[in-house]
Amino acid sequence: MDFVNGFLNLAAPPFTFFTILLFLPPWLFFKFCRRILRALFPEVVSGKVVLITGASSGIGEHMAYEYASRGACLALCARREDRLHEVADRCRHIGSPDVIAIRADVANAHDCKRMVDQTVHHFNRLDHLVNNAGISQICMLEEADDITNLRPVMDINFWGAVYTTKFAAPHLRNCRGKIVVLSSAVSWIPLPKMSLYNASKAALAQFYETMRVEFGSDIKITLVTPGFIESEITQGKFMSHEGKMVVDYETRDMQVNLSPVGKVEGTARKIVKQVLRGERYVTEPSWMKMSYVWKVLWPEAVEWVNHLTSMATVGSEASRDTFGKKILDIAGAQGILYPSSIQSPEMKSD
Repeated sequence: MDFVNGFLNLAAPPFTFFTILLFLPPWLFFKFCRRILRALFPEVVSGKVVLITGASSGIGEHMAYEYASRGACLALCARREDRLHEVADRCRHIGSPDVIAIRADVANAHDCKRMVDQTVHHFNRLDHLVNNAGISQICMLEEADDITNLRPVMDINFWGAVYTTKFAAPHLRNCRGKIVVLSSAVSWIPLPKMSLYNASKAALAQFYETMRVEFGSDIKITLVTPGFIESEITQGKFMSHEGKMVVDYETRDMQVNLSPVGKVEGTARKIVKQVLRGERYVTEPSWMKMSYVWKVLWPEAVEWVNHLTSMATVGSEASRDTFGKKILDIAGAQGILYPSSIQSPEMKSD
């Protein structure tokens, strides 16, 4: 065994180099041609059935509107039933021929099975599954009073998607359907104070990379990795160190600080457009892809920048200030970097 590993240690690098040199250029050309064809002839979802979790707000809500405008039938799932019915009504008005609203908590496996069964019972099929439901946590690991109080982050973000995929997979196979997964750019960016959220999104990415292999060509998967986008998370709603959902604009500003926040309508439109083109990966805004290059080539620089901008500055009172937030406040850049819908009340009143 040691001999085999020793041989591979010597042979693998040159083999990899020459294989990539020989086969990568024609493969990239093939992908380029295929992308052009898919752009010219995207998937038509009129009459198809789309199940969206976390559809009561944020990207999930606006993806529902995008699918509705293309004539898709929708099953919308979330915990806030009143808000869910408002989104469903708007989807009908936009153009969806049939919409059902299902109150469900994706952290509960029985709820996930029920919403898939209810969707298939109503529509007799399932073509797209959009795993969007998620919550965020902002606190240092050592600040958590009881670390088990933060389990909902993984239960909702990761296990909720796993449960739903498990129950939806047979129906998606029948229709050769698609799964759209809302991961995040923080699946590779080590953003401090969001360790469990980052880990849940990284777990999603690796889980669905494995599902690509298991599903083969029967079920296509689009992995979406957005940056900061207009949503409840960027509106300051997150799980605190006590395990409670709170709204705190100041902590939001410390965390998001100098990162521009994308408009949710445009982001959802671009995501759905690329999903229908059959893209395997979607990153919005697209410039966030470069952060992955930095992470691979110079991880120390990424760690240093995140520590500088997002960790509390020395001597800051009650750890309520960061270098990034100081620059944000001094430059008055919130009005430029943040959409009006997520600006703090103080900023809106100016």
